Amino acid sequence: MDQRLFQAAWNGDVNHLLNEIQANPSVLHAAALEGGENPLHVACLAGHVNFVATVVNLRPQLCWELNQDGFSPLHIAASCGHVEIVKVLLQVHLDLCLLEGKDRKIPLHLSVAKGNVEVTKLLLSILESVDCTTAQGETVLHLAVKYNQFKVFEHLIQHLKQANKEDLLNSKDLNGNTCLHLAVYKKQYQVVDLMLNGGIISKEKMELNSLNKSGLTPLDTLLMFQSEIGDREIHEILVQSGALKAKSLEHTQEQSPNLHDTRPNHHRSLAKELLDYFSYNKVNETPTEVRNTLLVILILVAAATYQSALSPPGGTWQDDFFPSTLNNSSSSATSNTNATLPHTAGKPIMFTYKPRIYKIFLLANMLAFSTSIHMIFTLTGGFPMRNELRVAVGALLLSHVAGLAGINLGPDSDIAPEVLCTIAIVGLIIIWLLRCYQELSKKIRYHRQERV
Repeated sequence: MDQRLFQAAWNGDVNHLLNEIQANPSVLHAAALEGGENPLHVACLAGHVNFVATVVNLRPQLCWELNQDGFSPLHIAASCGHVEIVKVLLQVHLDLCLLEGKDRKIPLHLSVAKGNVEVTKLLLSILESVDCTTAQGETVLHLAVKYNQFKVFEHLIQHLKQANKEDLLNSKDLNGNTCLHLAVYKKQYQVVDLMLNGGIISKEKMELNSLNKSGLTPLDTLLMFQSEIGDREIHEILVQSGALKAKSLEHTQEQSPNLHDTRPNHHRSLAKELLDYFSYNKVNETPTEVRNTLLVILILVAAATYQSALSPPGGTWQDDFFPSTLNNSSSSATSNTNATLPHTAGKPIMFTYKPRIYKIFLLANMLAFSTSIHMIFTLTGGFPMRNELRVAVGALLLSHVAGLAGINLGPDSDIAPEVLCTIAIVGLIIIWLLRCYQELSKKIRYHRQERV
């Protein structure tokens, strides 16, 4: 395209355009023959309504041209949210709404992806446009969820209700995902709540347990790609609406009564039924209940390990005894007639007679206590006053370590270099490995989802 014509389009200089046409009447024809970008593309990008209207009147055929990126002038105007320019272009022909560009995207797709509500309303004037999908099989609903455009999604839902096209909510992309799959995967609570509790679309018209190509229902997607952001609320909405896991669907089908088989089912033993009754069920139990249960268990573990560390099995010595002082103190010898090894008051009796077993006990106790404290930190990360709670729990951990040091360290003790340092290092390594495992698991799940 001629540089002077480009500058006129970018600046919206209609007079310059008319002067160029007067000097060369075929200048707009030449721009069309060159392919790629024409003055209409540039003016739509810059948002110059008068310039666009002038070009459309002189050469309406330019409205159908795609630039080097595969987009028409209407694609560009819709993406930029230029409402008045969209109105001008639609006056040329309403079928411009259905013009496919790169990846089979129509102007409505770009408008939805950018969250331009007013432009979206204009482009929906062609009812067929809402049925168009991209090369990836994505509907406008998929795109609204994908690009976090809730306002546009809300308007689209209302439009589908009015147009009696609610079935579009169950449309799947090339990976078999409905917009509900995508909303759950992206933790978009507002979208899930609007679809299932908004009252705009009847739940009966939605396939809550639709399977994607990976064999996952929306509930499976939530449980597989868990995070701390909105999981509990979304889980409650799904379960209350009747969402199930894929395994539960298969189990339901297997357990469907057979009218031709009247034999009682004796395959499930009483022990198996009791085990199923008391086992954790991801479908029926909400994340809140699971978190509360874990916290109770962890508090019990922390309390038990804290108490057993400061009051070790077998108790502690109540006096000092050293063989060299046996002859110098008759009372000391009398009180220690059963003692054969030297010891100090306050030190664990188990360590005196069974030092190896005591070191194993101390190591396991410290690891259990540290792990429970770490998990309490993690589970209470989103709680109110969490900083104060962390200070309290951290002080508890410090007092535990100080208590162990006071009991086990001394001039005659070899625990300090051999056990306590090892426990501290091993504890840090275990916590670090747990963090690495969590991050690696998230990456593996993410890449697995990308492949499907």
